[in-house]
Amino acid sequence: LESCLADARARGATRYVFLGDFVGYGADPHGVVEVISEYVAQGAIAVRGNHDEAVCGSAVYMNEMARCAIDYAKQVLSPPQMLFLRNLPLIVREGSCCFVHASAASPEKYPYIDSPSAAQRCAEASEAAHTFCGHIHDQRLYFAAQGPRMTMFRPTPGVAVPIPAHRRWVALVGSVGQPRDRNPQAAYAIFDSARPAITFCRVPYDYHAAAERIREVGLPDPIAHRVENGI
Repeated sequence: LESCLADARARGATRYVFLGDFVGYGADPHGVVEVISEYVAQGAIAVRGNHDEAVCGSAVYMNEMARCAIDYAKQVLSPPQMLFLRNLPLIVREGSCCFVHASAASPEKYPYIDSPSAAQRCAEASEAAHTFCGHIHDQRLYFAAQGPRMTMFRPTPGVAVPIPAHRRWVALVGSVGQPRDRNPQAAYAIFDSARPAITFCRVPYDYHAAAERIREVGLPDPIAHRVENGI
């Protein structure tokens, strides 16, 4: 998170949006929530993810490994941090943009955008030209070339992609904490609303140290392994 924020500042970012799952898998949920809450206090947007909802006690399905991370987060988060997560919105619309953790179609159910048809449902429900989602631990861009049907495009990191507002776009911006495309570098995206264009970014950081920290706090070793290998 810190590496991505530093990279975004260096690239000239002036506002920040955080797309959920601030807890779960990582060894420092309290530190992450502290950073996010500070940015929100300064005008950033943040939305609630399924892991954030689970840590607040909602009946969200989690596998055993994820449940261990949720139980750990419950132990280390302060009451104000728990309240912050509980009060996060599921979806935010602003200008030409819609921000949501999973999909604008039934955001409370946290469906995966794993196909053009799922992206189409999201785009239609978002009521926006540009929809930005997390949830999928990979970077993808869906767009409607002709009519409502969506096409999937896999972006090249660091290359700006024009995304004009006369079409509908669904951007899956990737994961800061646990990418799953066999590249352990942190992932995020920058949206230039003036052009408009999106640049998908990958940021090197000490993921070995992050993995070791996961082991130190007693979380399951496969979580650390995924961070080290981007799987």
